[in-house]
Amino acid sequence: MESPSAPAPRGCISPQGLLLTASLLTFWSLCTTAQLTIESVPPNAAEGKDVLLRVHNLPGDVMVCFWYKGERVNSDLHIVSYIAQTQVINRGPASSNRETIYPNGSLLFQKVTLQDTGYYTLEAIDKNFQKKQVTGRLRVYPSLLTFWSLPTTAQFTMESVPPNAVEGQDVLLHVPNLPGNVAAYHWYKGKVWEDFRLVTYTIQTQNMTYGPAYSGRETIYPNGSLLLQNVTLNDTGKYVLQVILKDYENKHIFGELHVYRE
Repeated sequence: MESPSAPAPRGCISPQGLLLTASLLTFWSLCTTAQLTIESVPPNAAEGKDVLLRVHNLPGDVMVCFWYKGERVNSDLHIVSYIAQTQVINRGPASSNRETIYPNGSLLFQKVTLQDTGYYTLEAIDKNFQKKQVTGRLRVYPSLLTFWSLPTTAQFTMESVPPNAVEGQDVLLHVPNLPGNVAAYHWYKGKVWEDFRLVTYTIQTQNMTYGPAYSGRETIYPNGSLLLQNVTLNDTGKYVLQVILKDYENKHIFGELHVYRE
C-alpha cells in the first residue's frame, strides 16, 4: 500500500497542483481584464469648445448606457441614455440638448460652458442585467476671447478622436464650428468624387443615403460627425466632408485618419 504522502505518479497533477494552477489563472485573468475608463478629449477645454468624454473598453454585450451628471447614479441628474438593440436615445432632466451619445458609449458636449465643469458617471447594463459604473471628469476654463478678440471667422477643422487608432477601435471624425444653416453633409474617402462617397445626410428630412465607398461601418450624425467602427488598416487615409449650406454654397473640410496594428 502506498503511503498517503507518496508523490503523485509521473504525468499526473496533484490536487495541490490543480489548486495552484487555478489560482494563477484567476490572478492572470483579473490582471488582464480591460478596465472601463473615461477619457476627456481634450483634457481641459476653453468654454465654447466641444468636448468628448470617450469611453474605453466598453464590453460588447452592453444593452443600455446611461449618463449622469455627478459621481453617482441619480435619476434627477440623468442626462441621456442609449438602447443598443433599438438605437433609441432618451434624454433625462439634466440634459441641456448639447449632448450627443454614441453607440460606443462616448458622450459629446457641444459648446461647453463653465457650468459643465464637474464629474460625470456612465452606467452600462449588459444582457445579463449586470451593471458597471465609471466616473470621469470634465474641466472647462474661461476663454481668453471673452476679454479680447480679433474680428475673425470660425475656421472649419476636422478632428480625429483618437488621433491614432489601433486596428479594431472605433474612431470619431468630429467637425466643430459648423454653421447653423447647413442643408446637407456628404462624406468622402480621399477626394470629392461619387465613387468615393461614403454617406450623405440631409438635415430637413433626416435622411441618410449611402455611397459606393460605404463599408457598413460608418455612421453619420446630425452634427456632421462621422463614426467609423472597428477600423482597419485600409481605413487609413484622407477624408473630406462637403458641407452644403441652405444658400447652396459649398464648403470642404479635410482631415486624416491614422490606423496602426499593435
